[in-house]
Amino acid sequence: MKLKHIAIIILPLLLASCHSKKSKTTTTPDCPKDTVVVTHNMKYGIIIDSLDIVQKRVKRNEFLGTILENEGIGNQQIFILSQKYKDVFDVRKVRVGGNYELFHTRDSIPQLAYFVYQKNLTEMVIYDFTQDTVIASTWLKEVHSEEHQASGIIDNSLWQTIVDQDENPMLAMELSDIYAWNVDFFGIAQGDCFKVVYDENYVDSASIGIKDIKCAMFTHKGETYYAIPFEQNGSWSYFNEDGESLKRAFLKAPLKYSRISSKFSNRRYHPVLKIYRAHHGVDYAAPSGTPVHSIGDGVIVKRGYQKNGGGNYLKIKHNSIYTTEYMHLKGFASGMTVGTHVKQGQTIGYVGMTGLATGPHLDFRVFKSGTAINPLTMKSPSIDPITAENKAAFEQKRDSVLQELDAIPFFEKQDETIAESRSEKGKEAI
Repeated sequence: MKLKHIAIIILPLLLASCHSKKSKTTTTPDCPKDTVVVTHNMKYGIIIDSLDIVQKRVKRNEFLGTILENEGIGNQQIFILSQKYKDVFDVRKVRVGGNYELFHTRDSIPQLAYFVYQKNLTEMVIYDFTQDTVIASTWLKEVHSEEHQASGIIDNSLWQTIVDQDENPMLAMELSDIYAWNVDFFGIAQGDCFKVVYDENYVDSASIGIKDIKCAMFTHKGETYYAIPFEQNGSWSYFNEDGESLKRAFLKAPLKYSRISSKFSNRRYHPVLKIYRAHHGVDYAAPSGTPVHSIGDGVIVKRGYQKNGGGNYLKIKHNSIYTTEYMHLKGFASGMTVGTHVKQGQTIGYVGMTGLATGPHLDFRVFKSGTAINPLTMKSPSIDPITAENKAAFEQKRDSVLQELDAIPFFEKQDETIAESRSEKGKEAI
């Protein structure tokens, strides 16, 4: 018999043997068992194949109890979820306009199977009514980050320049925090410029804020300040190219989001007294109630009220050389009494117009060895520079950062295609 005829006879026998083995064993190297994969449509970890979903918002004078009662949920179950699951969610915090979803069964008479309330952009509270008793749990949405680069030459303000680049406006706040010790953001000059690399967090396609600044460069009045992140002594901080910390003994200003209405002067026209006299401080015009911060660590040595002068005021002694004074306060922060130790950046009071003032503002003064000096020209020493043992690692990081920043081009208006791309992603900055 010819070889090909033998093969024709043997092949069916081998196949039959293979099928026979499959019926007796779950898997074999030669004949793997077929695997059936069952997929389901899911939302918040819930199988929704047989459910209908309705999305709604909490109306005025509407409470969780009334919403669930209208869905046929009994008082006992509502009581259980409001008491037993307080740690999961306090039902009293359901707010007007809050988003929620109702998951109904597809029975002849639909029943509420799940109630999902959006606690915030990343957290969902889920009430499960499919069991004998209600069960509450939290579902966390996946957060992912994306790296962005931004740059700009400032024409009006840092905020507006960033908005013009179609970047997250909160980037202006992040940069002002990093450079709070070095850049006078109340005196931004036309032509000042910046470059920054940062990570932004997203849920779905919506931005939930800046994750971190990876590196930055800010040129202010001809002087360039680099921000190079580096971990030292167990904490991350920003340093300049020479390894000096951007943090200083004193902040550049005692408050945010305001403007300078009057500068340090030996002869200024007083708007109330109608005379010329020395004004040895800086006036920051700001809305009443704006928080006022101590520019450095220190101890409160005076707290009082000057009816015909500074109104409510605080005086803080920082060391044997420097003292600062904060005047015309609307009120003091809790616990601000003589002898209280305060930290740099701590809220000590609120902008007001007590004493001799024509509008809400802060009169801020700095004294060096008892003599008033101009706060805007005060040089503040750096703290915690790069240590000798970290110098080599820092220099390696620095060189990489400078190279990355140098490659970012300057532009005043972002390219329209980039703006459209970011807009299509539905970025909603908070």
